[in-house]
Amino acid sequence: MGPNDEYVFLGCYTGETGGEGDGIVLLRRDGRTGALTRLGLVARTPSPSFLARHPTLPVLYAVNELDAGTVSAFAVAEDASLLPLAVQPTGGAAPCHLAVSADGRHLLAANYTSGDVAVFPLDGQGAPGRRSDLLALDGKGPVSDRQDGPHTHMVVPAPHGPDVLISDLGSDRVWHARLDPLSGRLTLVGPAIVAEPGTGPRHLLRTADGTVLLVGELTGDLSWFRPGGDGTLQRAGVRVLSATPGNCPSEVTAGGDGRFVYVANRGPDTVSVLAWEPGGGTLVAEVATGGEWPRHIALIADHLYVANERSHTVTIFRVDPDTGIPWSQGEPVPESSPTCLLRWHSAKVGEGMAGQEADTIGVS
Repeated sequence: MGPNDEYVFLGCYTGETGGEGDGIVLLRRDGRTGALTRLGLVARTPSPSFLARHPTLPVLYAVNELDAGTVSAFAVAEDASLLPLAVQPTGGAAPCHLAVSADGRHLLAANYTSGDVAVFPLDGQGAPGRRSDLLALDGKGPVSDRQDGPHTHMVVPAPHGPDVLISDLGSDRVWHARLDPLSGRLTLVGPAIVAEPGTGPRHLLRTADGTVLLVGELTGDLSWFRPGGDGTLQRAGVRVLSATPGNCPSEVTAGGDGRFVYVANRGPDTVSVLAWEPGGGTLVAEVATGGEWPRHIALIADHLYVANERSHTVTIFRVDPDTGIPWSQGEPVPESSPTCLLRWHSAKVGEGMAGQEADTIGVS
């Protein structure tokens, strides 16, 4: 490893859910060129479709997106090899997202099919214990084949304090809950966002001023919501992400300075680039991913990485710092059914959040 190199973990779908992957793969990223080199399979675990890390400990977490869902935890060595710590059932079906509370004391997982959120206490080594809560949600939307009931798609603990946002594709809501740091119980406060009917809230991103950017999986758009006087968030704008019909957007991310926002579009197989200002976002480009069905994107320094689930590739782009537009760089990296990329600084293990993608962007 060179002084500027770092690791990237890659999650995937395995045969248990119709994928072709084997588990969690380790890649080395060249910090200068952005190139990825496959180092090999580091954990054979079923359908680790989303990955996260502990804020202060060298621990990696994965959902196992199965009918009887589980979460898996691994200690990460200095060479980024993985040592299994624990596997715990989520109490629900098809967990698709997970995150650790800011204080590092609890792991939360979103069960998509069953529409609930599991909470696990974490011990001093970051290993999850038996589930401390399972928060059930309620509601449905007008798209009968996708919104027959709650379908939690993302769980986002606040950077500080007990508040948690829960994106629910099924009910067209982003729910506000509070996590008790002692009991590990979630209390549902109410809807933080009531999206337009049929939106299908998927993933979200918060800005430093409290604005929430929300991907509508069913409407193919990005909307943003600002705090209102009653504690809820009110819609302040929306942008359609692609001119191609049938868009099913997946992930949203942004640069650290918040000037540009990126959304992956499944179907069109593109990434939309929005220039972001305090007043809202303007679509400035739509760039082909060079693969099929971009499930996840990750912005690392001046490179954008796209996990193309159905073409079994990871494509690499260099981002122009002035325009924000990504340009294809090098050949696609072959990987089976990739679904999630997680940056990991080998030199930063155990030293805070520097190796994790932030869920909050700065906006001047």
